[in-house]
Formats: sequence, structure tokens, C-alpha cells
Amino acid sequence: MNSLQKLKRQFLEYIEIEKGRSLKTVENYDHYLTRFLNFSKNDSPSSITDNSVREFRLWLNRQSANDKKDKSITLSKKTQNYYLIALRAFLKYLARQEIKSLPAERIELAKVSERTLDLITEAELGRLLASPGGTDLKDVRDKAILELLFSTGLRVSELCSLTQDIDLSTDELSVRGKGGKVRVVFISDEAKKYIKAYLSLRKDMNEALFVQVGNEIMKKEKVKDSGPLTKRSIERIVKQHATKAGLSKRVTPHTMRHLFATDLLSNGADIRSVQALLGHSSIVTTQIYTHVTDKHLRDIHKKFHNKK
Repeated sequence: MNSLQKLKRQFLEYIEIEKGRSLKTVENYDHYLTRFLNFSKNDSPSSITDNSVREFRLWLNRQSANDKKDKSITLSKKTQNYYLIALRAFLKYLARQEIKSLPAERIELAKVSERTLDLITEAELGRLLASPGGTDLKDVRDKAILELLFSTGLRVSELCSLTQDIDLSTDELSVRGKGGKVRVVFISDEAKKYIKAYLSLRKDMNEALFVQVGNEIMKKEKVKDSGPLTKRSIERIVKQHATKAGLSKRVTPHTMRHLFATDLLSNGADIRSVQALLGHSSIVTTQIYTHVTDKHLRDIHKKFHNKK
């Protein structure tokens, strides 16, 4: 008899080795599937039925979102869908192994409200980029980070993975994104200028491109070397400069990615090219940007709508 626990382990190994998923993705899928299996309390693939999935979805819908301010808030539909996506992927794997269970297509995702973009105005972007205006190592590093994020549309995880051997003699940079896919992004002259200035000020031997400086360095057990910046560190840096620039909106590294995409589209870039530059596997993901960038339609509306 096939054990679901054993099959889950095999599935997680499959998506890591064969599908090239990141360790974080594997960890997330493990979490989602473990919760489902613990809820169902059955170890047979045939026990996954329409009814067991329906009961799990009802249970999920009533779980607390752990909101510190309001304990009554339950898991969002978007979060619930993460569990369903993991379960569908697992069921597809079982089908490929010719193990009888619920067909993956029987599971429909919950409908979620249209995704909104975290955007700031051109003037606010200018203030944000100008925030690190000093000549010390930290300000020059932060300026390089902000310029590089806006120039390339990199995900924060991709930014963290960059090393000092970056080739600044060219405008191109190859990065490994989600699913291990490699794509080319392009660095602006402004970003290159500040990366060069930052590297010239570096005294450490760490191979990471962006590292901790000054009081950011953890001095545990007499270790004083600069460590690489983490995703959370870069999120804090962006937030600090947004506050310093007087921005009341929530600004994250992903906001810079949104701005990169909308800037390209609003200036005439085609959506397929933007999809490639962002590293989206599906153009549907890229299409979220189109409704806020079509200047032509806005101009048509302004020119012809409600004219007396």
C-alpha cells in the first residue's frame, strides 16, 4: 500500500531535483501538504476525495490569520489558494506515478479580488532614489541597491544572490530566477556608477555584492566580518529610505519591481518583452500592469468622453 507520507517525501524530492524548485518552495509545499495530511488523518491516496478536500477548505477558511490587532481575521483567500496549489501539484504527481487518487483538476481555486499594485508617483520615486545622498559606505551602498532595483526589476531574492564578480563593463546581467530559470536584465548607467563607487569603498573580503556595514554587522563570538544582506535587510533599507523621503505609502523592494514594469509599459514597451525582463513564466502575471499603464486609452477617454 502506498503511504501518503512516503509519497509526499518523494514528491518534495521530485520538485527539488527534477523540477528545480528552490528550497524555500519545497519547504512551503511541505508545510501546506503536512497540514492537509494532518487534517485528513488518513494515509491512503484513495482517501483524498471531493468530500475530504471540501472539509479541509472549510477548516482552512475558519483558521485565524494570526493578526495581532484583530484575532477574528481569518486566512485570506490568497493564502488558502497556496494550500490548494500545493495539493493540486501533489495530485498531478500521483497521477504521473499511476497512483489512483483524486484528479487534480477537481480542485478549483478560491476566487480572489483583483490584485492591486503598490505604486508611488514619479516625484515620489525621485525623492526615494535621492534619499541616500551621502558619500559614506552605507549611503553609497543603499543608493546602488535602489538604482539597481529600479533599473532591472530584480526580485529581492535575486538581488541578494548577486556577487562581487558582477561584470560592469557591459550593460547586461544574467540572473537565476524562480525555478532556476536564467534571464538577462539590463543595468542603467546610474546603477553602474553607484555599484562601482560602492565596491571601491569596500574593505571586506565577502563575495556577496551587498553586505552589512557599520552597526548592521553582527558581532557575535568576535566575528566582525561583513555578512551578506538578507531579503529582510533589504526590505528594511527600502522602508527606511521611503520614510526618510517622506513617503506615507508602503514601499518595498517589490514596489520597485512594479515601478520598473509600469515604467516600461507606459513608455511603449510591448508586454511580451516586459514578461521576459521580469522573468514571468506566464503572461497572465504580467497583464496586471496593463490596466494602470495604457496612456493611450486614458488620452482617448479624456478627449472624447462626456463632451457637450
